[in-house]
Amino acid sequence: MTPVQEIHVAVGVVFRDGKVLIARRPDHVHQGGLLEFPGGKVEAGETVQQALVREIREETGLRIDPGLLEPVIEIRHDYGDKRVFLDVWEASSAEGDPEGLEGQAIQWLDVQDLADVDFPAANRPIIRALKLPRRYAITGSAGDPSAFPEQLRQRLLETRPQLCLFRAPGLSDEVYERLAGWSLEACRASDSLLMLHGVPSLLERLPQAAGLHLPWREARQYSARPIPEGYLLAISCHDEEEIAHAEQLQADFITLGPVKPTSSHPGATGIGWERFQALAAGAAMPVYALGGLVPDDTRAARQAGAQGIAGIGFWWSGNGY
Repeated sequence: MTPVQEIHVAVGVVFRDGKVLIARRPDHVHQGGLLEFPGGKVEAGETVQQALVREIREETGLRIDPGLLEPVIEIRHDYGDKRVFLDVWEASSAEGDPEGLEGQAIQWLDVQDLADVDFPAANRPIIRALKLPRRYAITGSAGDPSAFPEQLRQRLLETRPQLCLFRAPGLSDEVYERLAGWSLEACRASDSLLMLHGVPSLLERLPQAAGLHLPWREARQYSARPIPEGYLLAISCHDEEEIAHAEQLQADFITLGPVKPTSSHPGATGIGWERFQALAAGAAMPVYALGGLVPDDTRAARQAGAQGIAGIGFWWSGNGY
């Protein structure tokens, strides 16, 4: 049997005034009728940036400065009849007024209006990446539960994280749920989304949460997505096997690390950026780099294929972003 060749596709996420440029695929082509981000096949001898500039110009007439392109995510997807490698880059500006030069309808849409069902299956991770922030803030230990609410309130006021994980290990189930309920109210007041940490049944008792983060010891017990669509599902991963399992569970994003040594795991060495990049390249969902990171590491994380950074110290210590 002849192996299916992988097609390298440059994908452009072009922003203007907070909206992203979207096209509709012609009915007669593969996945016809669905929405898509502009882009096309990388030709021999082209860099992905060169291909993206050319494709966007040919499809829409927009002119993109290749030097301003920033990586978003890399996705490999097998449709059965074809395999694609989507190399996704973001352009924060473009010159000109877009037109559907290949007969396709085009429009500017708010990121929050992008829906999975309107796009090819391979585009789901792109949509997740665009909706997720660059930093995933994780709460530290709640050694004194009575002091935790005030500490969280201060951290939320000072740093305003868009997405926060209430982890707080060592609490009883009763205390965790009580503090989680308070945390949901505090996050809502600061326009932050709160993820719960632990078992799927937490969402039944606290349905107003944004989603659930499964530690690996919990995630490995499941063979299918354990929470409903509409909630975010995150999973802690450390190697290829765990990443593959997270993909099987249809995780919306994962954390991966530790990249650097951390105080929470004294004596343990980090995997480093080279290993992180290799692992992230094989993940079919956004990946947050985790472990000993500070805000200045965000750019290095992005260059290594990460959505951004996750952690405790860069916000919970009071030093801020």
